[in-house]
Amino acid sequence: HETNHSNTRRRRSQSETNNNKSNDSATTTTTHALKSKENIYTMGNAGSQPKNQTGKKVVVQKLENAKKTGILSLREHKLDKIPDQVFDITNLTSLDVSNNNLKHLDLANSKKLSNLSNLKSFNCEQNKLQADALTSIPSLLKLQNLSAGGNELGKPVLLTPPAGVVAGGGRNKTKQKVTKTADQLFPSTLPPSLKSLKLDHNAFSSIPPQICSAKLIKLVKLDLSYNNLASVPTEISNLTSLTELNLDSNSIVSLPTEVGSLSKLKALSLQNNCITVHSSTVYSEKNPQPIPASVFRDTLIVDLNLKGNSMTSTQLNEFDGYHDFLERRKKIKSKGIDGGALTDLDVCGLD
Repeated sequence: HETNHSNTRRRRSQSETNNNKSNDSATTTTTHALKSKENIYTMGNAGSQPKNQTGKKVVVQKLENAKKTGILSLREHKLDKIPDQVFDITNLTSLDVSNNNLKHLDLANSKKLSNLSNLKSFNCEQNKLQADALTSIPSLLKLQNLSAGGNELGKPVLLTPPAGVVAGGGRNKTKQKVTKTADQLFPSTLPPSLKSLKLDHNAFSSIPPQICSAKLIKLVKLDLSYNNLASVPTEISNLTSLTELNLDSNSIVSLPTEVGSLSKLKALSLQNNCITVHSSTVYSEKNPQPIPASVFRDTLIVDLNLKGNSMTSTQLNEFDGYHDFLERRKKIKSKGIDGGALTDLDVCGLD
């Protein structure tokens, strides 16, 4: 009888053990399933960015695809030079070589950027391009968008003259280097087809006159933010189609009255500059206000940002022409045009 009870207890114990194992197995399976779901969610999460694929095989495949699509991106490929094969794809309309280690665009190549006569969009941001790097740009007569921010285009360059020649035509036995400024090395002209020009973060101490050429009649967007500009040339008035002008984070103290002749200008950003207004200042013809009345009255500006300058909203409110600017914005808001963009801009970023 005792033996039968003992056998029964063993069978119950074995059954409980098996049930526990089954439960553990189910729990493990469920855990793996949840982790799998988490992995799937993480992979599909909009916040996670896939890494850019690089390598010779990837470049070869991209070059082949570009022949069919006319679009090529070699962004973040650690390039020291643009591959020669790129200049053979003459149907290219869009080329992105940003975030590489380029010092020149085609100086070290047997073929030239000028081969890409159909190019409309060119992005060479975040490289190490020097002031003489854009020499081929004028030949791109269909170019509409040029993004060259985050380079060294505004820095002077030390150049070695050709053997035996120095500036002025004399003999150079020591091969003495000559310093050239950004203005001297910047392309003498830019494509008249340009609509957008982005040259932020380039250490420009002045705006090259070529940028303010009367030939750029189609230019609507100009970004010269994060440079070392102390002033804006009067020739800015040549850019008659300009609608957006970004001059953030420079050392600008005032604007010339010629900015007021940009009759199509809608957005002007001057954040973090050196525009200073003293409470006792009285403006006159000899001591004009830092933002001329014509900028408020004669343009279409509805988006003006002055955050980070040494002035207050009260002082801005006393500027001649400012109330014309406010009235224009009120009319636009009442029509519901660009209403969202005007939120919190009543004081143009000032306290």
